[in-house]
Amino acid sequence: MVKALFFDVFGTLVDWRTSVARESALTLAPLGYTLDWLAFAESWRNRYQPAMEEVRSGARAYVKLDVLHRENLVKILREFSVHDLPDSTISELSLRAWRKLDAWPDVVEGLRRLRGKALIAPVSNGNISLMADLARHNGVCWDAILGADIAQDYKTNARVYDAACAAFDLRPEECAMVAAHTRDLQAAAARGLKTIHIARPDENGPGRGEARPSGPVDIAARDLLALADILPA
Repeated sequence: MVKALFFDVFGTLVDWRTSVARESALTLAPLGYTLDWLAFAESWRNRYQPAMEEVRSGARAYVKLDVLHRENLVKILREFSVHDLPDSTISELSLRAWRKLDAWPDVVEGLRRLRGKALIAPVSNGNISLMADLARHNGVCWDAILGADIAQDYKTNARVYDAACAAFDLRPEECAMVAAHTRDLQAAAARGLKTIHIARPDENGPGRGEARPSGPVDIAARDLLALADILPA
């Protein structure tokens, strides 16, 4: 029995890989660039964890994920030999690509059903404006938006999970972290939260995602609809 469900977003709820590839192509192809758009998206995403680690380690003060995404985009544009883009185009692509991520097919209905059983909120490394735009893009209704901006830190640091529980005035054991990444769930479990793994076997490409957790969790479900079927109200 839990009173709040906290959701990882990138990979767990939305398909970042094909969505970022599509939005990058929509921006850059009209300018004459022909790239491996999926490889471009993957390279951009691969810089995500190293950039956040600078904040997690204390080497850098907290900045919103939008800032890190733009800094990383500048680096991969050079990597893919995309040169001389106006700053306005870089900024537009950096914001648009990560705000137009499409939800996995089970997500909208799954979240609607789960919201009838518990409070629901993203506990994501994405900043609040990014989470709000993603919610509107996919037709999702949250009870709150929690995560990095609230904690001024990035997962998997403890304060992100602690701040989410505190925001709802709940004890950790009354909350559950829902994610497709075992590392995220292990960090939440260390703070006393329940853990729910959602299978996303194709997150990073066909067969390149977590089909099952690599460590102990409280519940493992194939998708959010299956979770809604088994989670008690």
